[in-house]
Amino acid sequence: MREVDRRSKYDRRVFLKGAATTVPAVAIAATTGLGVTDAWADDATTLTPATLKTLLKMSRDIYPHDFLGDSYYIAAVKPWDDKAAKDPAVKSLINDGVARLDQEANERHKVPYVEVAWENDRVVLLQRIEPSAFFQKIRGDLVVSLYNNKEVWPRFGYEGSSAEHGGYIKRGFADIDWLPKA
Repeated sequence: MREVDRRSKYDRRVFLKGAATTVPAVAIAATTGLGVTDAWADDATTLTPATLKTLLKMSRDIYPHDFLGDSYYIAAVKPWDDKAAKDPAVKSLINDGVARLDQEANERHKVPYVEVAWENDRVVLLQRIEPSAFFQKIRGDLVVSLYNNKEVWPRFGYEGSSAEHGGYIKRGFADIDWLPKA
C-alpha cells in the first residue's frame, strides 16, 4: 500500500522569500502592460485573436476546472484556427457563433461575452445558444481536445493506461489510502 506524507514541505521562510520576489515582478508587468495571457492568440492566421479569446473563455465556462491553468484550455482551443484555415464552413460556423454570443452578451450586459464579469451570467448566455450547431461543435471538440491531453491526466488523478504495466490489479487496485488502517 502507498504511504502518503501529508506534512507540508514549505515553511514560512520559504513562502516569504517567494512572495518578496514575486510582488515586484507582477507590479512591473502590470505597469508596463505586458499581457502574457493574450500573446498566444496573436499567432492566429485565420481566426481573429478576439475570437480565440472568446473560445477560451467559453471553453472554461463549458468545462470549468479551477485547478487547471489556461495553458490546458489554450492547447484545446488553438487547433480551431487550423481547422478554420482548412475548412471555410468551420470558419463561418465559429465566426457566426462568436458573433451571436457577443450579440447576446451585448443585449443583456452591454459588453462582449469575454467581458461579462460573472460566470453565472456567462453560463446563462451559453444556455441560450446551447441548441445551436456552433455550441454543439465546440462542446463536442472540447471533450476530446481537453480531456485527451496527457498533460491534464495527472491533474485529475488518472495515471494513464495500465495495460502495458500488467493492468490495474498490479498497479494501484488495492491502494485505498483514504480508509482508516485496521
